[in-house]
Amino acid sequence: MVPPRLRPLRRAPDEFDAVLSDNHMVGMSGLELCVELHARHPSLPVIVLTGQQSIEVAVAALRAGAYDFVTKPLIVDAVIAAVKRASEWRRQRADLSRLRQEVDAVRPIDGLIGESPAIRRVSELIRRVAQSDATVLITGESGTGKELVARAIHAAGPRVDKPFAALNCGAVPEQLLESELFGHVKGAFTDARRDRAGLFVQAGDGTVFLDEIGEMPLAMQVKLLRVLQERVVRPVGSDVDVPFVARVVCATNRDLETDVVEGRFREDLYYRVNVVQVEVPPLRERAGDVLMLAQHILNKIAGRTGRQIAGFEPEAARKLLAYDWPGNVRELENTIERAVALTQHVEISSADLPSKVCDYKPNHLTIAGDDTSELMTLAELQGRYVQRVLATVGGNKSKAAKILGIDRRSLYRRLEEVPAA
Repeated sequence: MVPPRLRPLRRAPDEFDAVLSDNHMVGMSGLELCVELHARHPSLPVIVLTGQQSIEVAVAALRAGAYDFVTKPLIVDAVIAAVKRASEWRRQRADLSRLRQEVDAVRPIDGLIGESPAIRRVSELIRRVAQSDATVLITGESGTGKELVARAIHAAGPRVDKPFAALNCGAVPEQLLESELFGHVKGAFTDARRDRAGLFVQAGDGTVFLDEIGEMPLAMQVKLLRVLQERVVRPVGSDVDVPFVARVVCATNRDLETDVVEGRFREDLYYRVNVVQVEVPPLRERAGDVLMLAQHILNKIAGRTGRQIAGFEPEAARKLLAYDWPGNVRELENTIERAVALTQHVEISSADLPSKVCDYKPNHLTIAGDDTSELMTLAELQGRYVQRVLATVGGNKSKAAKILGIDRRSLYRRLEEVPAA
């Protein structure tokens, strides 16, 4: 069937929230109108009014592109509810479409996606620090993208064409760490069959990135401190110092200030690596960036796998926004990759998301209910709140103390005073 000709709308389709059409009209049926409108304006929802209460008519309307249908005799409240649902659906589609356009248009600094104030502050700090040779300490929870920030600092500065040499200090056994960092000479140990340059020399004029520096053993911390002070390394088994010129960037998900107090990290090394600190915010503090990040990740995965997936259904988008993302950007990437693998549609639906995202309920602190047995003492309330703040910032005592408006010593005292459960 060739749809009849439909005169152009006198107003732009963006000015309409929904179309309410009877199925029985002169010259064109409601189903034919649906076909025509859906072809011209697929994001404009059409509601068909029909007097035929049959599954066939309902299926035909939906296949023609109708958003919904309402049977006669009309119930005013039912019509109003259908129009409200259609209008909300159109608004959400417009929001998601705009989001996709923003992702395509935004050219963030070396892959840092987002427009939230938190990520803008990080981007601005990256631009400023990239032009210097100062040692940088990148802090943040696991999965926030600390290595991405390190690479952005490298890429935004004059060393962009030089090597970027990275090592996870927590992933290398202690007995091999010194050789990986500083190199070794032939015969230094059983498997040392030839001289080998370490990371600092391999990086040349580029950047050395020491990830998870908080996991470095104390004995190695002493040697690293000398390297940073003297700007020379001594390969294992050698008695000759080798100079290096690479810039040093470190990262950790630990609270190094607390580790210094508790003797797990050297204070002198802490001040040596923490010349400039870049704190990467957790995803829960970047709520406005979640959908933009999700769309960027979706585009990347869909392109890599050859899947034709345009975006997210409104309900799926709501679920992504409501979730707390304790695993940060890494968890979001894992969630989107899973959804791409499972979905059978052109948009990700809530059914494609894991149950922990779909069923998530915010964890609010309850002070007291109506039952007097639920009432707490002031000490219990204070203790629960302190623990809640500490949990929210991933155990970072310095950050928790700052939020609570107290010093770290006072925080320790309050933790000691928390009543036993």
